[in-house]
Amino acid sequence: MKIQRIDHVGIIVNDLPAAKAFFLDLGLKVLGEAEVKGEWVERIIGLNDVRETVVMLGMPDGQATLELVKFHTPSDEKDIQQTFANTLGIQHIAFAVEDIEAIVAKLKKKGTELFGEIQNYENTYKLCYVRGPEGVILELAEKIK
Repeated sequence: MKIQRIDHVGIIVNDLPAAKAFFLDLGLKVLGEAEVKGEWVERIIGLNDVRETVVMLGMPDGQATLELVKFHTPSDEKDIQQTFANTLGIQHIAFAVEDIEAIVAKLKKKGTELFGEIQNYENTYKLCYVRGPEGVILELAEKIK
């Protein structure tokens, strides 16, 4: 018995079209979209009266998948809780990118928040954190050649 790989990362969102557009702008592609409901999913996730829309997005290299989920029922009564880089738990998704400056400029034009600034880490990587849709934190990492 062994773990093979990370299959996907799931992100729960309120505004599915906006989240989908954000990740498509980053270069991901839609692999599938579906309405999910019924006893089978309720038994998996431990919630009742589940009705959700799921969009599966693929990375350009095909090695990982991002799952965007909009719960129509039941809804989270607490709404979006903004987290920070040091909040306990899973806090960010890192993307390997090319031309980090161009990506950040494009994201800023669309209102995306840059946490600090792009930094050179030991002449190995250019790194930065941005806040994506629904408060999701993304780390962008460009390998310096």
